[in-house]
Amino acid sequence: MYSFLTTENWADYELVDSGDFEKLERFGQYYVARPEPQAIWDKHLPESEWQRMANAVFTRDKGSQERGQWKLQKGMPEQWFINYQYNDLKLRFRLGLSSFKHVGLFPEQDSNWKFIFDKTRSLKTKTPKVLNMFAYTGAATLAAKAAGADVTHLDSVKQVNFWARDNMEASGLDNVRWIVEDAMKYARREVKRGNTYNGIILDPPAYGRGPNGEKWQLENELNELIKLCHQMLDKTDYFLVINLYSLGFSALILDNLMRLTFGEQIRNEELGEIYLHDRGERKLPLGTFFRFSSKG
Repeated sequence: MYSFLTTENWADYELVDSGDFEKLERFGQYYVARPEPQAIWDKHLPESEWQRMANAVFTRDKGSQERGQWKLQKGMPEQWFINYQYNDLKLRFRLGLSSFKHVGLFPEQDSNWKFIFDKTRSLKTKTPKVLNMFAYTGAATLAAKAAGADVTHLDSVKQVNFWARDNMEASGLDNVRWIVEDAMKYARREVKRGNTYNGIILDPPAYGRGPNGEKWQLENELNELIKLCHQMLDKTDYFLVINLYSLGFSALILDNLMRLTFGEQIRNEELGEIYLHDRGERKLPLGTFFRFSSKG
């Protein structure tokens, strides 16, 4: 089933406007303006409203597509917290203004956090094992942990794992297994050891580096990684979710890779796109996804 998923009913987050290769978002009480390459249409709100509302504005450095500087209005902190709630899942996230335009959270993943929480709870295994790879600051990790899983959180950046630990503590959770390592190396080693997981979460970047300079390039590595995940995923009690944010990477590519690898293990599947909608009813695409589970 092809689906379009969006973030809804989150009091502490809103995509206010998008266009002219930018987006204006509200995180809690603060408004943040930053670049967005997929917002190629016109803005809904006038530029004067953006200037009035934005507490922090990111501007790229000359000659760089990623690095830049934040201009802060008076009273805008460099770090702050927001809350997240879904049914009885209650999380708290520390946000911060990085030199790469990120704030420490991808709010479009809301629908996947809900999926992870619900599917973890529906597993028959008493304490299911969940692996979150490319785990960033840990929202998906905490969704699985709050649902009762034994979670392994893997990211190649040590500082990001520290950030995720802060989110865990702020959310009143504990006992997550933190690993700083290259994802491919870890997956190959787990397969050799015969270790399996009831849940696997994947959100790989287009490009990246491991802690020892290992090169990650999505189109070159993804096929092998998915095959390794097939060997790591429990064969009777399981779920898997993968999200890709890469310009021009079709959902059909993801569909082919998953079906060719997992075959008849794929049940209750969803394939599609994740987006955010702003006040002007513009739909901002922010990734393709594929997810499935042993139980509907």
